[in-house]
Amino acid sequence: MKITTTCIGAYPKPDYIDIGNFAETEDQDSSATRAFTYTQNSADQVAEELLVRATQAAIQDQLDCGIDIPTDGEQRRENYIHYHCRNLEGIDFTNLTNKVHRNGAAVADLPTINARIVPRGNHFLDRDFTIAQSFSDKPVKITVPGPLSIIDTTANNYYATERELAFDLAAALNFEIRALAAAGCKYIQVDEPLFVRKVDDALAFGVECLDRCFDGVPADVTRVMHMCCGYPGHVDDEHYLKADPGCYFQLAQAIDGSSVQQLSIEDAHCLNDLKLLENFNRTAVILGVVTIASSNIESSEYIGQRLELALQHIDADRLLAAPDCGLMMLGRKLAMAKLKNMCAAAQAVDCH
Repeated sequence: MKITTTCIGAYPKPDYIDIGNFAETEDQDSSATRAFTYTQNSADQVAEELLVRATQAAIQDQLDCGIDIPTDGEQRRENYIHYHCRNLEGIDFTNLTNKVHRNGAAVADLPTINARIVPRGNHFLDRDFTIAQSFSDKPVKITVPGPLSIIDTTANNYYATERELAFDLAAALNFEIRALAAAGCKYIQVDEPLFVRKVDDALAFGVECLDRCFDGVPADVTRVMHMCCGYPGHVDDEHYLKADPGCYFQLAQAIDGSSVQQLSIEDAHCLNDLKLLENFNRTAVILGVVTIASSNIESSEYIGQRLELALQHIDADRLLAAPDCGLMMLGRKLAMAKLKNMCAAAQAVDCH
């Protein structure tokens, strides 16, 4: 038996894929809100054969490193949230609204919600999955942004309450998640980093919305949730305002009581008190064991030691290893070096 390895979502894009994201506009000190420009370049502006080629390359890199459950690398996405939002009615990508978000960590001009959120009616993630899975003999995981994270990265100009908005988003996400499951995807991950920034909302309605996202999903599909503490605008950024990982303790019981079967948490950037893992009686934990915004390459020995410590608090069959979050900022060479060391550590750790 060995510890299963996976990735979280995004993988570095090749230079022939020019799809926009958030770019930091200026250097500011650690006490200031960081300013970002949201660039609207989307996959529609890239030739399909290039998107397919990039997806195949991202998956092959992960397999070459030894990853057990790869992702599609999110090669079609300008970012993990707005790619999905473009397939929802009620969100205006033309008239942007300036908004401070991520609990004051960032400010940007964001798409505006100006009508009720409903799916457009044409599925798209099932296509993404089918293409990605054709390049792997291992199950490919597909990611979906969660309701709270969509709310934070858009501007609400329609709904009276965020709770009402969250449930409409959950219903729209469920429409796509069911199609993804029907296409054969066995690992579906909802990304909700906002849980640790808005703990009260997460407990009040976020966990319930998370269950709504997975409503009707077959029993043979693993329900995954990702909850990191945020990522900066560039590698080796020492001043980004991350969420407090101590919030994991506040959320653990509620998530363990939800329909989620695997929970991804950050541990490499900010080491947790691993007694946290004892709060999960049934949920498997995907432990982030390599950083995604640092040029330092963690050794396999160091990663192995961290995994061994984790095994003092959780059974081996409920522990997986992964990066803290997506790898898009690192570049291919650095990302692969980290993944190779992670997989070597997972293989070497004594699970008995």
